[in-house]
Amino acid sequence: MDFSVNDDKDKNGLPVLLRKSLFSRLWYKPETTFSIPKPYVKIDFNCPLAVNSPDTAALTDTFVRYILWWLSCYLSPEEFTMYVSGNVRSSEAEEMVTHIEDVLYNDTNPICRPFSPSQQLTNRVVKLQEGKKYIYRQEGSNPSNENSALVHYIQVHQDEFSINIKLQLFHLIAKQASFHQLRTVEKLGYITSLSQRNDSGVYGVQFIIQSSVKGPGHIDSRVESLLKNLESKLYEMSDEEFKRNVTALIDIKLEKHKNLNEESMFYWREIQNGTLKFNRRDAEVAALRELKKVELIGFFDEYIKVDAPKKKSLSACVYGSQHLKEMESDKVKVVTPCIERSKTLWVSKSLNLCMDR
Repeated sequence: MDFSVNDDKDKNGLPVLLRKSLFSRLWYKPETTFSIPKPYVKIDFNCPLAVNSPDTAALTDTFVRYILWWLSCYLSPEEFTMYVSGNVRSSEAEEMVTHIEDVLYNDTNPICRPFSPSQQLTNRVVKLQEGKKYIYRQEGSNPSNENSALVHYIQVHQDEFSINIKLQLFHLIAKQASFHQLRTVEKLGYITSLSQRNDSGVYGVQFIIQSSVKGPGHIDSRVESLLKNLESKLYEMSDEEFKRNVTALIDIKLEKHKNLNEESMFYWREIQNGTLKFNRRDAEVAALRELKKVELIGFFDEYIKVDAPKKKSLSACVYGSQHLKEMESDKVKVVTPCIERSKTLWVSKSLNLCMDR
């Protein structure tokens, strides 16, 4: 068995699209960091039939969990994306993808067929309207569950370094303050979090709160009250505190990948999301070094604060048995201009879409 480490001279440090065909895309990154005799190969098979309805999506999930392979008459993959890194030469990576294509597509009786243009998979995200607040309410699916839940989502922008860092810095500053106020002080629920969200390169932040104490309508009002408190916190922040937070975020970004798997997953997310910004960490660190406090405040005023002109938010409210009677009365209490959704928001034909590729 050969445990030698390959010395590929073409080491540019970032993934490249090494090969593209009717059936596949091959992304390749030479090993530049860990110097271990270990390859990393990830293959994503795309099959439109696997997700064309809730039933087939559930069947596909069950099939994959127990069989771990999609090659059947019902779910044959029609396109695949492959990422290869680690102790593998570029020529070896091409041999891998060629072999897979020969087995799946180039036999006299091929298992699979290529995509037709109408079947090309595109990641799509609903683009919320500026200055609008969407509210979606539904009864909890388990009548015996007293817990209610809220997801308060603020959609901000499509991937752009200068805005990414402002959103990330806001999250860093607000995360602990949000947990302290909503969980420790107000005791709204055991599950209380503020997190960043990335849907195929569309960025935002979301509050998630589960509570048996208060209903989602009340919790949503407390999130907006918290945002007003965070407004004061940002306005009153000293230059020294601002610099400390910027430095902390830079340190997080400059932390090296611990192993080949962690590095590969970082690059794979760029491929899967369609953003392909493999120099993201260095570019965002450079932008952070130039960021001014007034720019962060301007970002908050424009996209995050209550009644911000470009704010786009969605509150998904699930009412447990303890608060079910509040659902109708909550609709009457809403005073901010909003759009109530009676059907699932993500299939609404009246909304625009953000497409990553």
